[in-house]
Amino acid sequence: MEVLYPRCAGLDVHKDMVVACLRVTVNGIARREVRAVGTTTRALLELSEWLASESCTHIVMEATRVYWKPVWHILGDGDFTLLLANLLAHGLIRGIFVPDAQAQEMRGLFRTRK
Repeated sequence: MEVLYPRCAGLDVHKDMVVACLRVTVNGIARREVRAVGTTTRALLELSEWLASESCTHIVMEATRVYWKPVWHILGDGDFTLLLANLLAHGLIRGIFVPDAQAQEMRGLFRTRK
């Protein structure tokens, strides 16, 4: 699948903490870095500075009650494209294929025979 945004981040926003996962793809190889920061203005500004220093272009965060609003306002002052999503509730997350138990058992058997 084609990578559209090689330098992007996803934010998991909580009341007292934001967990940020930065994903940088170079030559088809993805590197991920995860950081947890507080929700104070100072901590969010540091988050913005870190993402900018990594040349992050796109950030997505889930709409979590009202906790996303200060994060949005601070990051909105940067040069990021921000996306607010309620992904799961609207069925926008597609899961990957996980074989049923019988198929997993057969795969395991075939692997041990090789």
